[in-house]
Amino acid sequence: MKRVLTPARFAAHSLRLRFLLAILLWVALGIGGIWYSATRVFTRHIEAQYHDELYGHVRELAGLVNISKDSHLSLSRPLSDPRYLEPMSGYYWQVSVHRGDRIHSASMVRGEIDEDIAHSPEIFHSIDNGPTGKTIAYGFTGFTPDGRVVHYVIAVDKRYLDQTIASFTRELTLWLTALATALLITGYAVVLFGLRPLNRLATAIGQLREGTSARLEGAYPSEIAPLVEDLNAYIAGNEAVIERARVEAGNLAHGLRTPLAVITDEAERLARQPESARAARALLDQAHVMVQQIDFRLARTRSAAGARASLRVSHLPEAVLPILSAMRKLHPDCAFELSAPIPVRMAIDPVDLSELVSNLLDNAGKWARRSVVLTIAEGPRIRVEDDGPGMSEEQIARACEIGSRFDADMPGSGLGLAIARDIAEAYGLRLRLSSPPGGGLIAELV
Repeated sequence: MKRVLTPARFAAHSLRLRFLLAILLWVALGIGGIWYSATRVFTRHIEAQYHDELYGHVRELAGLVNISKDSHLSLSRPLSDPRYLEPMSGYYWQVSVHRGDRIHSASMVRGEIDEDIAHSPEIFHSIDNGPTGKTIAYGFTGFTPDGRVVHYVIAVDKRYLDQTIASFTRELTLWLTALATALLITGYAVVLFGLRPLNRLATAIGQLREGTSARLEGAYPSEIAPLVEDLNAYIAGNEAVIERARVEAGNLAHGLRTPLAVITDEAERLARQPESARAARALLDQAHVMVQQIDFRLARTRSAAGARASLRVSHLPEAVLPILSAMRKLHPDCAFELSAPIPVRMAIDPVDLSELVSNLLDNAGKWARRSVVLTIAEGPRIRVEDDGPGMSEEQIARACEIGSRFDADMPGSGLGLAIARDIAEAYGLRLRLSSPPGGGLIAELV
């Protein structure tokens, strides 16, 4: 019965989920774009640097090679880069004369470089096999004094370039992953902070429905404040309408009861005269039906109005103590006992709860032999048990019908249980009647 409005954290249509998905998409596109652009730019930059270095080295090599008149090759001094001196370092050079002398770097202790890359006076480069794997090779051709072709070739293992790019990509990926994580955490915190007023509004509405608050309290951002003000104005207007409806229903009932009382008195006077007794009894019967209908409709109007408001709460057992006191005076021969282990709250208007419980207790007091027990438990559940004669299954089925009476000598209008059931249904409760084998009647609100 009790319903508290709590915002779903990640429901399918929640604002949180939508904002977080938008942030996730933005971070994924942004970080992904940065990663792709940065890796492409770095790769182009580092490749250009390697190619510029090799281009310079091959030109330097050509300037350091001495060619004698008999096409003998020698190097005037080592290259400026010491890596060409380290054995199998991955940095190699080679100079050869077509069908003649050949020299190479101290680093190339085995294997050779394919000199086909040096096939033109212009410098060309390619990816080729070298002494220690794939290499980036640069080369061009020159001529000896006797006109033979000289091949100048420089090569560097491609793995150095790949390792540099892979190292940069790996480090960039780690940093961008950390940045993406920080952005997502920040975005989540921003979403929680930004939607906190909506959480407070949902909590306030839940308190309103529970009856712990009469209006929406608290300060809200300017975007939500007009909504809160409109809701408070609507609540106040709704309560005023309900109160007016109750007053009008009472005025209507009072206005009808007065002429009905006159009609009833006149019918009773006519009933004492033989010639008009039959017509007078018909009038009395119809007047009695009208009184029943007025009482029932008045109770139904009040309970329906209170249920539509659903903004008040009844605290038990405090709300039923005055009713028990009144019942002890109304039925002095019956003991009314209260069994309430713990305090509970019910989201039901106190006026309607009083009428509901009083009808159940009054009905139990009429039929009880010695005692009536009112039990209040968690759930919440209200149970009224008497030690009277009880009811048969057929009587239980008809007990809540309007005007249903099983003993004409028993005082009452036959509306008590009907009104109690109608009020209970208006608040989403169910009135359950049962009669145990040992006798008595149990009326329970579940």
